[in-house]
Amino acid sequence: MRVNNGTIAVGPLLAVVLVLLAGAGAVVVWLGKIGTWHAVLTASARAAIQLTVVSLVITAVLRSGGLTVLFVAVMFGIAGLTSGRRLGRWTHARWAGTAIGAGVAPVLAMLVGSGLVPVTPVAIVPIAGILIGGAMTATTLAGRRALDELRARRGEYEAALALGLLPRDAALLICRPSAGSALVPALDQTRTVGLVTLPGAFVGVLLGGASPLQAGATQLVVLISLLVVEAVAVVVVVELVARERIPVVYSSS
Repeated sequence: MRVNNGTIAVGPLLAVVLVLLAGAGAVVVWLGKIGTWHAVLTASARAAIQLTVVSLVITAVLRSGGLTVLFVAVMFGIAGLTSGRRLGRWTHARWAGTAIGAGVAPVLAMLVGSGLVPVTPVAIVPIAGILIGGAMTATTLAGRRALDELRARRGEYEAALALGLLPRDAALLICRPSAGSALVPALDQTRTVGLVTLPGAFVGVLLGGASPLQAGATQLVVLISLLVVEAVAVVVVVELVARERIPVVYSSS
């Protein structure tokens, strides 16, 4: 693929390669029977459309502080809706948003308030997007695992209640250990950074003209911030499940 100054060239070749990759992913999912093959195509198409739209509007967004705040708010809202739907229904969006916001808000405020992240749209938008995306993923994984564990171990939950535990305590006893595994991807990424992968923040800053040391410092801030954000999101969503704000739905059978 042709590359200009370290960036992928936009053109017909890019479209062809992307179509081939999406098709290959769909075929693998279909042959391996590991999911719905057309979900790969749908996700790929949505990503292409969404990134195209974002690319067209981002210039205007980065020129205005008000539009930057609005853009970050939209990202947060979509993250809450997406995670809420994954946790069972759209109405759970407010609770998913609570978990996401509980992790992102204080960390982003500290980064910006300390001056480590400049108060400029071009710095705030990508950092906020990375943190919100990480919190969304952690919320979804931890919430789903907590709900699945309570559903599968209903007998143990009821036995704990029979022994005198409060519903919240019984639920936490059952679901907290498995929900904590939602942090494994973030932990592994942090442990292996520079050895296995060079994450996006590092590459992006490097391509933007910064020195390797500056790129490494930026990536380190992002990775450790993500760990904190995701840990808080996991704790909050597990608490919400235990308090039945996000209730377990048992099958009628």
